Amino acid sequence: MKVDLHNHTTLCNHAIGEMEEYVKKAINSGTKYFGFSDHAPMDFDPKYRMGFEDMSHYEKDVLTLKEKYKNKIEILLGYEVDYLEGHMDKRVLDVDVDYLIGSVHFIGDWGFDNPEFIGKYEHEDIDTIWQKYFDSIEAMAKSKLFDIVGHFDLIKVFKFMPKKDITLIAHNALSAIKEANMVLEINGAGFRKPIAEAYPSISLLEEAFKMKIPITFGSDAHDPEQVSMYAQEIVRIAKNAGYTECIIFKKRKRESVAF
Repeated sequence: MKVDLHNHTTLCNHAIGEMEEYVKKAINSGTKYFGFSDHAPMDFDPKYRMGFEDMSHYEKDVLTLKEKYKNKIEILLGYEVDYLEGHMDKRVLDVDVDYLIGSVHFIGDWGFDNPEFIGKYEHEDIDTIWQKYFDSIEAMAKSKLFDIVGHFDLIKVFKFMPKKDITLIAHNALSAIKEANMVLEINGAGFRKPIAEAYPSISLLEEAFKMKIPITFGSDAHDPEQVSMYAQEIVRIAKNAGYTECIIFKKRKRESVAF
């Protein structure tokens, strides 16, 4: 996988392995552009993210590795930022990085992709849950704060699927992504989850291609062994949908890369 922009570090408190191990695995996998985009700090759910005091340490470590391995791979610096109204922080949004991934992990205060809270699905209408999730994605895109949409249909993670046509549920979110000129990530982590497929689904990716929404790639690795895991599958999915190029970012400016 030539481009891999979504990867984590131990600072998020739910990943393992040294950062250098991630880089070495990426190099051995043939990656040309590798991005660290760890969970940005926020005044909510601190258990699963770095603290504000960790930001300078994180950025310094990424840039040190960038320099060390500059002749073997291009390392890019980013954050994965939770979009949660009332909790956006300028210390994150105004940071000097290559890109920001905007993601939705919460419906209200419910961490719907956390196995600790899976029981709540039993008490909610599944179509309503899905619509609330994609409403949040739409709002995130309309904020125009981010460059990349992280794991677009993460709500499917535990395989609680809606009765309504998913492309209809997600339509307004895709339109907002297009309007905001954002990039859609194809994320391989879904293959490691109960849903056992990439984010987004093939049907949603085909809709994105019709709308001329560009893509990028991410392993979403929380372990060095997960770097480039399922790379062949997600690249094949992209090509089957019609894509031949993906996007990287340098200092929030996009560049196209053929794959």
